[in-house]
Amino acid sequence: MAAPLRSEIDNEFKWAVNDIYSSDNVWEEDYQKLIKQAGEPCEYQYILTESADNLYNVLKELNDTDYLVERLYVYAFMRYYEDTANSMYQDMSGRAQAAAAKCAEKYAFVEPAILSMDENVLYEYLKDDRLKLYKHMIDDMLSQKEHSLSEKEEVLLAKASQVMSVPNEIFSKFNNADVHFGSIIDESGNKVELTNATYVKYMQSQQRSVRKEAFECLYKEYKQHINTIAACFYGNVKQAVFKAEARKYESTLHMYLSDSFIPVDVYKNLINTVDDNLNLMHRYVDIRKKALGVDELHFYDIYAPMVADYEWKVTYDEARQMVLEALAPMGEEYVAKVKEGFETGWVDVYENKGKRTGAFSWGAYGTHPYVFLNFSGTLDDVFTIIHEMGHAMHTYYSNSNQPYIYAGYKIFVAEVASTCNEALLMNYLLESCKNDKDDKRRKYLLNHYFEQFKGTLFRQTMFAEFEMTAHKMVEEGNVLTADNLCDVYRKLNEKYFGRECVIDDEIAYEWARIPHFYTPFYVYQYATGYSAAIAIAAGILKGDKNIKQGYRKFLSGGCSMHPIELLKLCGIDMEKPDVVQSALDVFKELLTEWG
Repeated sequence: MAAPLRSEIDNEFKWAVNDIYSSDNVWEEDYQKLIKQAGEPCEYQYILTESADNLYNVLKELNDTDYLVERLYVYAFMRYYEDTANSMYQDMSGRAQAAAAKCAEKYAFVEPAILSMDENVLYEYLKDDRLKLYKHMIDDMLSQKEHSLSEKEEVLLAKASQVMSVPNEIFSKFNNADVHFGSIIDESGNKVELTNATYVKYMQSQQRSVRKEAFECLYKEYKQHINTIAACFYGNVKQAVFKAEARKYESTLHMYLSDSFIPVDVYKNLINTVDDNLNLMHRYVDIRKKALGVDELHFYDIYAPMVADYEWKVTYDEARQMVLEALAPMGEEYVAKVKEGFETGWVDVYENKGKRTGAFSWGAYGTHPYVFLNFSGTLDDVFTIIHEMGHAMHTYYSNSNQPYIYAGYKIFVAEVASTCNEALLMNYLLESCKNDKDDKRRKYLLNHYFEQFKGTLFRQTMFAEFEMTAHKMVEEGNVLTADNLCDVYRKLNEKYFGRECVIDDEIAYEWARIPHFYTPFYVYQYATGYSAAIAIAAGILKGDKNIKQGYRKFLSGGCSMHPIELLKLCGIDMEKPDVVQSALDVFKELLTEWG
């Protein structure tokens, strides 16, 4: 069935983008103001350090510019995502992107100039009441001073960033536009095209021959291009190593974690703790093998439903009600705000022709947050709604309690708010089926929970270990090739999945299709965030007032504190292995509950 046109969808199911700009014409007026401003030199560029007045004026100007850039950028891209075939919004989003880059270049002098100041003079300036707002930001700048370059070097590196992003752009174009997997035969005997978007659907097919053919077709294509992809990935790692060396970091891992002030031990503790508990993953693999009733468990069996012939369909109204009831432990105020979001244009619900795929939460400071969905009526969609509402509420509380400069939160903590909500939903659903006469619904939910642990905690940690190994190889002077990358990845799969899983030759090429590897040391945050969220949700469900109050402060914190310190407000210390271990203990209990 073809997706409807956007004009055919009722307004109650569309997000209210006009709350950012009332019309495209008003957007255009602000855009023209920004372009004019971006083209003019900053009057404080060479006198910033001469007085507290000058420092304040340039920081306020930069803050106001960033605020305007964000509104222009978010509005244009949200309109574009509604219908990616709309050429006007393609143009607006492109112009917004270019304007953002131009503004970043204009103010590239600010940080080097501040870092060049005598610190005694700088802190004397910061006694000015108007500048107290910026002290935390400047403290963070100074803590990274040894990794900053001269103004000319910073400008040069900023310009070079366009070149250094080429490996990512090449892979993105290859993976999204040029790669073709051919056709497979689906469950109904029809010849259907296999794409990256449909691959997961076919890997979840209850018909094993469909899964096997999809698996083999997909990796056959990556295998044919594996040397090109390896060269592309090697180029991306090399540019990261170049930047780390230029900025005098001990390693790329240190550089990428330093942006959020995350100690390297947090990364290594995650890998080590999961490694110490891989027996649980092996136990899960054994349970999966028995549930599917196969003599050998292959990688094309890893996503097949362990509970056959069971579908849980929901309407959007039912999904909203489930979300509101599941969030009750968060308190009346939180639930009331989520309900308000459902009713006042926060959410774009249904698929329409040309609409971008997937789901996300976004927004601009000064307006409410937004949630983008492609709701199709499955239980997965309910988890998606509560997940994205978690992000939206995090944004709502941060924006409501922090000035613009500190409202944006780091990725390290972003997944905590969304995944905590998912854990509350899972608890609510498991409780709701306690009195069922058969255990099919309960096992369906447990299977869903297993998939979260497997996909978020174990799989992302395996990805993190692969990244760390690959970057270390380059730092030690080695060349990354298709052969050594596939060898590393195959051995990791052997370790993580254990003897009960057949390590198919094709799985060695999986690393070649993971876009996140082009954003170095990003994926580990899914695993740490998931672990923290499981611990926080457990405390909330137990009625722990300290965790509940601390969690509200955490949601309101934005980036006014470093991520590690924000999590400590909830009693979560990510510098210790205990948090990851407690999540793994929950997984162990779930395995036992399966029976």
